[in-house]
Amino acid sequence: MKFEKGKKLYIDINLHFFDDGEKTEQPTPKKLEKAREQGQVAMSKEIATAILLIFGFLSIKIFAGYMYDGSAEIIMYNFSLIEDIDVIFEKQYMIQFILFLLGKIFFICLPIFIVIIILGVATNVMQVGWHPTAEPLKPKLSNLSPLNGIKRMFSVRTLVEFIKSLIKLFFVIYVVYVGVVDELPIIKTLMFMNVSKGFIYVGDLCVDLGIKIGCYFVIIAAADFIYQKRSHIKKLKMSKQEVKDEYKNVEGDPQVKGQIKQKMRQASMRRMMQQVPDADVIITNPTHYAVALKYDKEKADAPIVLAKGVDHLARRIKEIAKDNDVEIVENRPLARALYNTVDVGRQIPPELYQAVADVLAFVYNLKNKKLN
Repeated sequence: MKFEKGKKLYIDINLHFFDDGEKTEQPTPKKLEKAREQGQVAMSKEIATAILLIFGFLSIKIFAGYMYDGSAEIIMYNFSLIEDIDVIFEKQYMIQFILFLLGKIFFICLPIFIVIIILGVATNVMQVGWHPTAEPLKPKLSNLSPLNGIKRMFSVRTLVEFIKSLIKLFFVIYVVYVGVVDELPIIKTLMFMNVSKGFIYVGDLCVDLGIKIGCYFVIIAAADFIYQKRSHIKKLKMSKQEVKDEYKNVEGDPQVKGQIKQKMRQASMRRMMQQVPDADVIITNPTHYAVALKYDKEKADAPIVLAKGVDHLARRIKEIAKDNDVEIVENRPLARALYNTVDVGRQIPPELYQAVADVLAFVYNLKNKKLN
């Protein structure tokens, strides 16, 4: 292709083509709600971990006496079996023993289980509200894809999870090390304690360490919650075209809505014009304004505006009025006042009663003269 020397080639480029696919817009409420229904919510598992550690170990401390008594009862029961050593390995005897043991362990741990379940549900509801869905449990073929698995292995999220794991491991090691070093003088004397005191001391030490670890995990949980929130919003960000398409789906196409409004206006205009022949009088100014009035004392307490218009519409109202022998009266201030203050189908205000009454009286007199 040849171009003349000195001529410039201009290419018309639609710049929106380049940014329509870029996710720069905040997700709409509909997009957030749809993601929520699919189980995609900004939730930090570290908050649940921290709360469960703190209150889980606190509940162990609270129910320690109950758990100790239950454990002691199991030990005493085991010692009592020595008398039945001849039948202990029989099938029926063994079944009863296992059922008793499992039942006792279950009831010993039941308060802790209840606390953990309540805390687990409460932490999730606290973060995302109550909105149960089975969508995340549905199998997805994309999860079976090796390529997607490799992508997840080397994703930013995986790196963040790895860093969090290292930080948590550091906190656990630090808290346990400091706690054990501080208690080392007492730990050395454990061999000289009786079993009961040694058991209580070790239990208290483990519980205290668990609560301290949970308190450190709160720091991780707070940072992780902020990260999860931002990551969730970033993942759901939309392009400008997606926002436009969603707006069209929700609100309707602006062009279609405009056409519907136009048709409604046209239909309303036709109904208004159809009422002009029923008017008692058309008040004009005389060129720009025209207002059609009707007074039926059986239906209304005051005259009603049947139609009104300016310029072309006013001329059309007057043409229909002439074709149907409706009186046209020129009254500039009244015509302007009626047009500006009264909607079609409404009664005139009290301040215009006198002026309209004078016009109607004039019109009725003309009609009577024509009849006579």
